Amino acid sequence: MATVTRRIKPRVTVANRTQRRQPNGQIRVLVQLSALTAAIFGLWMLWNLTATTVQIEVDGVSESVQTHRRVVGDLLTDVGLLLGPEALVEEVVGEGSRVPIRVTQTHDSLGSAAVATDGTVVQAAANESLRLSHNLDTRISEGLQVTVERPQSFLIFADGRETQVSSWADSPAELMAVAGIPFSPRDQVLIHGEPIGWYDPMPTGVGQGQAPRISGGPAWELVERDPLLIDVNRSVRLTVYGEAVPYTIHTLAETVGEALRDAEITIYLGDEVQPSLGTPVSSGLRVLIRRSTPISMLVDGRHYRTRTQTRTVGDALTEAGVGLSGLDEVSPPLGARVYPDMQIRIARVWEEIAVEEEIAPFETVWEGDRDLLIDTFEDRPGAEGITRRRFRILFKDGQEVDRTLEDVWEAQEPRNRVRVYGQKIVPQSFVTDDGQEITYWRKIRMRATSYSASTAGVSPSVPWYGYTRTGDRMRKGVVAVDPDIIPLRSRVYVPGYGHGDALDTGGNINYRRIDLGYDDHNLVLWSRWVDVYLLWPPPPEHQIVWVVPFWPIEPQ
Repeated sequence: MATVTRRIKPRVTVANRTQRRQPNGQIRVLVQLSALTAAIFGLWMLWNLTATTVQIEVDGVSESVQTHRRVVGDLLTDVGLLLGPEALVEEVVGEGSRVPIRVTQTHDSLGSAAVATDGTVVQAAANESLRLSHNLDTRISEGLQVTVERPQSFLIFADGRETQVSSWADSPAELMAVAGIPFSPRDQVLIHGEPIGWYDPMPTGVGQGQAPRISGGPAWELVERDPLLIDVNRSVRLTVYGEAVPYTIHTLAETVGEALRDAEITIYLGDEVQPSLGTPVSSGLRVLIRRSTPISMLVDGRHYRTRTQTRTVGDALTEAGVGLSGLDEVSPPLGARVYPDMQIRIARVWEEIAVEEEIAPFETVWEGDRDLLIDTFEDRPGAEGITRRRFRILFKDGQEVDRTLEDVWEAQEPRNRVRVYGQKIVPQSFVTDDGQEITYWRKIRMRATSYSASTAGVSPSVPWYGYTRTGDRMRKGVVAVDPDIIPLRSRVYVPGYGHGDALDTGGNINYRRIDLGYDDHNLVLWSRWVDVYLLWPPPPEHQIVWVVPFWPIEPQ
């Protein structure tokens, strides 16, 4: 049996053919895009190579612009500074290098009035002028610099309305004329809240601020140009009465008081103003001023100046709160009529009763008492004599003007102070340290010192060298005393020294001082306070000092 072999051709699906053609299609698209990009780039390069670069400065903001235009007017139209067919351009020959260009815009948004959301009418200006550095038909060349200045924008608030104006006005008065807003020189104009005169120069550059840069558009369109805010405050007419002749004032104030102050009309504290100073002003308002009378008062040592609406002196004092007592004196009298610059004097008058004392000082007398032991004292107090006088005294403004004696009497009789000292002398006993009993009639506390012939201050060449006041030889046992206190040749006993004879005196030995004598070879120096015993018997009474002066004073 024969075998027949057939070669079968494999089938290819449509999907596989599409997959084989897809890479070829992508390549063609890429080639086409590349060709298009190259063509665009070539055109861009050609445009750049054939374009002219111009520097445009608008309101101080500069930017480079490439253009194929031939004249300046077409270039400014392309960049949006001129509106092309929608603007009527009229050249006006001016002074200087810049030529003013007037552009009349015909857009409804600029030439018509619009109503704001708050009901006020916002009027946009129909005319706007540009200032250029070149004529519109100036040929454009490489590197040309064109300067453009746009007018200032103003937002005017007047009479409850808002009006927007773009203008080159040099003063507020010129701006009001451009905007068609009437004004009076008495009205107030403010720019951004600051007052300015109607014919003062308009500030420049105010209201412009740099806005953040964003992509797209010329650089000058990215600078925010805020309008200058202009406020017009209308003055109000007031008529003032009360002076010699009524007169009219115009004010910008909100109240009557502020209006009078702005008009330099002085209102004193005592003046009366109707309506009151706090009343809001309104056009045609009538203000009545009742002037007070200036007066002065001299009261209680002080000078007051005030003003009053009263008619008499008494009423003026009552109004000023000045009280009067029964004896006060007022000049002019209370019923006198008040006139300008009157001086009213109030003298304060009152009476006082004064009692004066005349003091007669007492004296001190010494009296001896034989029943009182010697060196013992008793005091009998004295009393001052007092004589009293009663006066009635009249005072005026604090000064005594009259004094009347009404009565005199002795309130206390004087009495001397008596110091009693003892004169009784009795023998007294004392036992010494060595057991010896001595009898004395007086004991005196004294300051004791010592001396000898060579220390007595006497030159050995003089005849009385070594002798005492009584002519006795100097030796131990001789003491120097004040003979007015201890009579000479009296016997004394000094503890620590022994017995002594009062045979000498000294220039510095007085009152309660005693100098103890020694021989030159046995001199002992003394300088202390001791009790000195005056031995019995006592001297005659005419030699006794009953009160020993208390000097020198023993330190405690």
